[in-house]
Amino acid sequence: MTTHATATHEQWLEARRDLLAAEKDLTRKSDDVARLRQRLPWVRVDKTYRFDAEAGGKTLTELFDGRSQLLVYHFMFGPDYTAGCPSCSMIADGFDGFAVHLANHDVTLTAVSRAPLEKLLAYRRRMGWSFPWASSHGDDFNFDFAVSFAEAQEREGPVEYNYARGAHAMDRIPVPPPVVAFATSCGCDAATYRRDRPGMSAFVREDGVVYHAYSTYARGLDGLWGAYQWLDRAPKGRNEQGIWWRRHDEYDHG
Repeated sequence: MTTHATATHEQWLEARRDLLAAEKDLTRKSDDVARLRQRLPWVRVDKTYRFDAEAGGKTLTELFDGRSQLLVYHFMFGPDYTAGCPSCSMIADGFDGFAVHLANHDVTLTAVSRAPLEKLLAYRRRMGWSFPWASSHGDDFNFDFAVSFAEAQEREGPVEYNYARGAHAMDRIPVPPPVVAFATSCGCDAATYRRDRPGMSAFVREDGVVYHAYSTYARGLDGLWGAYQWLDRAPKGRNEQGIWWRRHDEYDHG
């Protein structure tokens, strides 16, 4: 017998209408927050960043691929990883589907990671993806946009990530078991794994000048994590007790 509340259709419909009002409030609030994002001032990017891409070396401007807007997903794949972060991989599973739509709306989507390009492309083949992925190996890009940290920064204490110092699970001592597990799955130790963090950054190009418009990290990426949007609408919700997801080719069955 179910432990969840049950009702007649009429009772369910009354409760659903109450929920609809709350959902509409949330949608309007989300619209308001989106407008606040778009009102953020832009910061001119004068530094020259260089990336390795399939077509050869590229600058940040060239990553736009002729469009006026660029969305960068900071994919956790450090130089010493042997595989990409499982969480980033789950998020990236949705990229191919909507990248083509963004491209036809003046927006280029690309992933950027610090691992050498050959590692990134080999992993992309394993995952069956095709979205653009560039390497910032040897460049300051990841460090300047607060998604990678040097060993020296780690030795000095908690790093500043997501606009706060030492507020992220990966900064904690002892290291949480999920971080250790993910590090192992990426072929490295926890210290190496947590020198890279997830995030996304938005850039815009006007009159040949590139500006940084927005960045978000950690739980700020929830809206991009497509599977969670579906789970939030499933009868049991996220229903989590610890880390349950894997890379899509690591499940026992599809």
